[in-house]
Amino acid sequence: MIGNGSVRSSWAAMLRLLLVVLIGGVVAGCASNAYPPAPTLAASDDYNYHIGPGDTVNIVVWRNPELSMSVPVRPDGKLASPLIEDLPAIGKNPTELARDIEKALSKFIRDPVVTVIVTQFVGPYSEQIRVIGEAAKPQVLPYKQKMTLLDVMIAVGGLTDFADGNGASILRPSDGNKQYGVRLKDLVKRGDVSANVEMKPGDVLIIPRSWF
Repeated sequence: MIGNGSVRSSWAAMLRLLLVVLIGGVVAGCASNAYPPAPTLAASDDYNYHIGPGDTVNIVVWRNPELSMSVPVRPDGKLASPLIEDLPAIGKNPTELARDIEKALSKFIRDPVVTVIVTQFVGPYSEQIRVIGEAAKPQVLPYKQKMTLLDVMIAVGGLTDFADGNGASILRPSDGNKQYGVRLKDLVKRGDVSANVEMKPGDVLIIPRSWF
């Protein structure tokens, strides 16, 4: 005959086992990422940098040092320099902007030769990388060719103590706002380089909070 104490012990053991199974299932569910894995390779070999508001460009006019200077691109995407007013610069590469400046200066000097060098990079808003959520320093970063997820995490100072790193995702406007899962915890905390992926211009990295 089984005593009441043995019955209670058996029920307690079963309850503990059930609790372990339930907790394990919840944790496993939270650890899984609802989005497909982000492609490892994403950067385009034909990427060209485009000038954006906040960039600083150095304008060099050959044989005309008085017209050569470093100027900022205003928030409205335009710039101004001697003999040039409100010239649109946003979305152009340095070569295109140099040709536009030559055209504007040709009204005043003969056959101008202009070189444009970008010295401070911000880029167009549409190409900037945005990091939101449980990053140590959420911020907006200028995109750089072959920029990786690890580069982004170094720039934002890693994850907070409350981050669900392996539940993070990349929202990619260039792919029709498709969302991809990334394993930030494995990459940052465990040094798993297989979790590193390339970024694309305009990507938004979303790092959710962990509830466990």
